[in-house]
Amino acid sequence: MDGELVTDLESGAANRFVRAERALRAIGTTLDDRRTAAELAAFLVEELCDSATVDLYRSREGHHGQEKSLQPVATAGRRALLDSLGKGPRENVSVRALDAGHPLTVSLVPGRGAGQTALSVPLLTRDRAYGVALALRAGRPFDDDETAAVHYAARLTAAHLRYADDQREAGPRVWDLQKVLPADPGRPHPDVDLVLRHAPGPVGGHWCETVRLHSGRTLLVAGDVMGHGLDAAIDMNAYRCLLRYIASTDLAPHGILRRLDATMSTESGRRPATCLLALLDPAHGTALLAGAGHPPPVVVHADGSTAPVALPEGPPLGTGGSAYRATSLPLAPDDTLVMFTYGLIGRRGEDIDTSLGRLAALRVRPGQGVGGLLDELLAGLPAGSPDDAPDGPGADRTGDGSSVIAARLLSRP
Repeated sequence: MDGELVTDLESGAANRFVRAERALRAIGTTLDDRRTAAELAAFLVEELCDSATVDLYRSREGHHGQEKSLQPVATAGRRALLDSLGKGPRENVSVRALDAGHPLTVSLVPGRGAGQTALSVPLLTRDRAYGVALALRAGRPFDDDETAAVHYAARLTAAHLRYADDQREAGPRVWDLQKVLPADPGRPHPDVDLVLRHAPGPVGGHWCETVRLHSGRTLLVAGDVMGHGLDAAIDMNAYRCLLRYIASTDLAPHGILRRLDATMSTESGRRPATCLLALLDPAHGTALLAGAGHPPPVVVHADGSTAPVALPEGPPLGTGGSAYRATSLPLAPDDTLVMFTYGLIGRRGEDIDTSLGRLAALRVRPGQGVGGLLDELLAGLPAGSPDDAPDGPGADRTGDGSSVIAARLLSRP
């Protein structure tokens, strides 16, 4: 017989792996607790049960100050099945699972109805309980693989809830850090009209800024440290400080990237970062550009059309590649160069070329100032929240914040 026989054990392991992969894709797409709970409930119903509900601990005012109590935040599936069980039995099963600290299966016969099986699983991390999930099925009880799958999904959800908590706690500290190094130009930039915009998102290391150089030249910078959290923001601070120092030596953009990469790649534990530099020279009407794994900029022309700029490819900073090249771009007096971080265009599961193509297809009204042009360009992109993104494969935005800088050379009198 050709081929190999697949045992039931191997088939079961493959099914568990596929189910785990689906859970990883479905749960935790944002930092919003309610959405994460809703994603867990939807996954359980799609994969394992007829109805599901998720309760999370929420603070409320009590006689002794702030108290935490379980509150339902998400349901999915057959509502009638949940209603037939009743609130009291549901709460009893959930509390018992929380007390036990592990999944709890209970067979129920509500009223004169058919038998049901309730599987209650606490949402636990090592040191914190976030709530409980209840999966309900009519008829057949949950087998061991199904119970393990519900347990895995619950642990994954708890990990995302913990991560969201950490981001909220780190947020004020990162905001204080970012205020120390303001991205907006500290002094007027002669012969260049500049506008910066920042959109909030998870704590992280994205930034745009300008560096005023000699001979009326201006260096535009867009960068993005990989990952999120306070560590990414701290690394962003380090990249920005060193970049400004190197730029003061009047190196060309690709020389700045080489020096920055050579230094950062020797520092243990430093995260890689993408970066795009554009050296504006109003006297010659040009921009000299070099990139390190960063999305290329676009130019908005006088007629309102938008076109991406072709750049030589370069590895991210901090990887020790140092293979960076520059390209010169002529800028007409009414051209506007727009640089941005990945969060502006990125969508979950979508190729970067598709994302750039969406931006390049936009048109704006001609004859606007840089600020109005940039605002209209941003308004033409999908909303930053995944909840506002249209349906379809890869439609969800990444949920990252973004930074954008637009620049236009001013004609001399």
